[in-house]
Amino acid sequence: MTNDDRSALMEIVGKYKSQKGSLIPVLQNIQEYLGYISKESVEFVSEQLNYPESDIYGVVTFYAQFKLEKPGKHGIKVCQGTACHVIGADTVRDVIFKELNLKKYGTTEDMKFTVEEVACLGCCSLAPVIMIDGQVFGKLTMDKIKKILNSY
Repeated sequence: MTNDDRSALMEIVGKYKSQKGSLIPVLQNIQEYLGYISKESVEFVSEQLNYPESDIYGVVTFYAQFKLEKPGKHGIKVCQGTACHVIGADTVRDVIFKELNLKKYGTTEDMKFTVEEVACLGCCSLAPVIMIDGQVFGKLTMDKIKKILNSY
């Protein structure tokens, strides 16, 4: 962990240190800062808030919002909601995996993309849908997916 990261984490923990039940907000803020929950940040929080590391990992692994691996530069969410599933979410996933040379959901070797499955993006009228860095792309075809990925 760099000195800048340590200072930032100290500031985050300092905001919540005196509050009961502060573990989740601390972890949320750390993830916002780092992009994930690193092993070093768990150790730091354990020391600062006097929580056993096992309890922190229990919280981090229970809630899907927390990530234990450093994400790629761009986050891709592949919708698997009912409308997307019926209209071709599996094909969308397969094209993305092929284009990015992935065998399963996760991060590309070059750390450029992290691809994850989500239950629903709430854009059913645009099915099938993906979201990249918060931007929704709908009514996807194989060619459209390739063009979108190439633009990144």
